[in-house]
Amino acid sequence: MSITPKKSRPLFWFYILVTYILMQFMWWSYSMVKQNNEISRLKEEINILNGQSVKDVVTNGNQLNAKLHARWLMITGEGAVFISLLLLGIYQIRKTFKKEEALAHQQKNFLLSVTHELKSPIASAKLQLQTMMKHDLNREKQKELIGNAISDTERLQNLVENILMAAKIENKVFMAHREEQNISDFITERMNKTIASFNYKQKVILQIEPEIFMQIDTTSFQSILLNLFENAVKYSPESSTITISLKKFNDKIVLTVADEGVGISDIEKENIFKKFYRVGREETRKTKGTGLGLYIVNYLTEQHNGTITVKNNTPVGSIFEVAFNS
Repeated sequence: MSITPKKSRPLFWFYILVTYILMQFMWWSYSMVKQNNEISRLKEEINILNGQSVKDVVTNGNQLNAKLHARWLMITGEGAVFISLLLLGIYQIRKTFKKEEALAHQQKNFLLSVTHELKSPIASAKLQLQTMMKHDLNREKQKELIGNAISDTERLQNLVENILMAAKIENKVFMAHREEQNISDFITERMNKTIASFNYKQKVILQIEPEIFMQIDTTSFQSILLNLFENAVKYSPESSTITISLKKFNDKIVLTVADEGVGISDIEKENIFKKFYRVGREETRKTKGTGLGLYIVNYLTEQHNGTITVKNNTPVGSIFEVAFNS
């Protein structure tokens, strides 16, 4: 069932209203010009009926024509200003309509995506546990199923944390509590735990320079790291390489996540940090996601006084580079 008419209805009525206003304005302009011409003609006839000389009639006629011309210029000027303001208003209102329509579409896709993302790990974990209950399995198989259930639970936890973080950001209630940390050890520990918990089909390489210290909020810094990593996994083919590196350059601490995935076009690079935005078209997109990850990363990076940039990897893929002041 198509929903396009419902989306377009407000814009349709807006165009109807604009058309009515333009027609009214054109009628007003025509009436003003016609009225001025009629007044000018009547004044000339009155001058003739009053018995004025031909010379006076011609002189008064010229004066009336000059006044009439001035009125035409005034009407034309006022009309041009009115039309310009009206067109500007139409452009801005149409732009707002389109923006709201796009946001509503993104929110709808978000709800559909988050519903699927929530149901999938719950159903999977439930299936693992039901299998254990119904069958007498050996110890190794039990450990495998328990591990899968834990992985599903962690996946669900990460999704919920992203949604809650986005809500905090939106409502401006997020507060970072930073303290000095050895982020080299922090990143290594978190990534090793994540890699061990999930069966990733990509090869993950850690290039972490040791003993780099920085003031961070551990929860939000972990969110930056894991969201960038999950984004790389999501858009990378099997058996490709994802490289996570941490280095110190002069007064900058630089965290990079490089993948060999589909890459990001220059046009989309301007939008990927917007809330709900996802790369590609909805009809052809195969990857899962809610469109919150990079939005959260960008915000939390700013909270750590950092900047994030996206570069093209060679020969394929993307590099997300996060630079912090040391």
